[in-house]
Amino acid sequence: MLDYDEEAANYDRTRGGDARAGLAAAALERLLPQGPAVLADLACGTGIITTRLRRPGRRVLGIDPSAGMARLAAPRLDGAVVLGDGTRLPLPDASVDAVTTVWLLHLLDEAGSAAVIAEAARVLRPGGTFVTTVDRLGAPYNTGCDAAALIGPVRAPHVRPQTDAPERVVRVAAAHGLTSSGRATFTMPGQGRSPRVWRERIGARDGGWAGRADAAAIAALTDGLAALPDQDRPRPDPVHTLVALTKDA
Repeated sequence: MLDYDEEAANYDRTRGGDARAGLAAAALERLLPQGPAVLADLACGTGIITTRLRRPGRRVLGIDPSAGMARLAAPRLDGAVVLGDGTRLPLPDASVDAVTTVWLLHLLDEAGSAAVIAEAARVLRPGGTFVTTVDRLGAPYNTGCDAAALIGPVRAPHVRPQTDAPERVVRVAAAHGLTSSGRATFTMPGQGRSPRVWRERIGARDGGWAGRADAAAIAALTDGLAALPDQDRPRPDPVHTLVALTKDA
């Protein structure tokens, strides 16, 4: 996992900046309860998304385990940020109306991701909503373009179970009294990859599914990618999915 203290200074610039943050926040907003509320954003990072969730009558708190990230988030959130681990939230039971997290569960193992979901359920009031991204690592491969169509069948047998797989998140959440209540999507602008970029990354076999695949299969795949037209034209940006889970009243 990245050292987020070191990464903090460059995080926004290398992760889509304001454009990405605005799209993510707008998608979150479609799933959040309206009206007066207390919202906790887990793994808030620099607060670039969190600050966009503030509304009149809605109190927003950022929570992040990285001191470097929290220092950048503090001025954006008028100091409403605390150091904390999503698997052990520094909040009382039934104390918030909404919990959000963007791109956290996929970084954790099964126990860690399950603990985050359990903690979200614990701190939510009855009728409150937990919103999280799912299938973070799969999004670049699900764009429906010509490159994705070639990569998908080769990748599929070598993908390890994902801790943020939608069906797993819904199943674990159900055990803690959370019921699926909606979905929304947002794009990651500027992150579409060209066939040339895809074949360079896959051909390097430097970890992930490509490192586990047969060398001959990877060679055939990179040859297929090299044969596609418009080698340097980025294909569609990946579309990321959010799921909302509401606590039983």
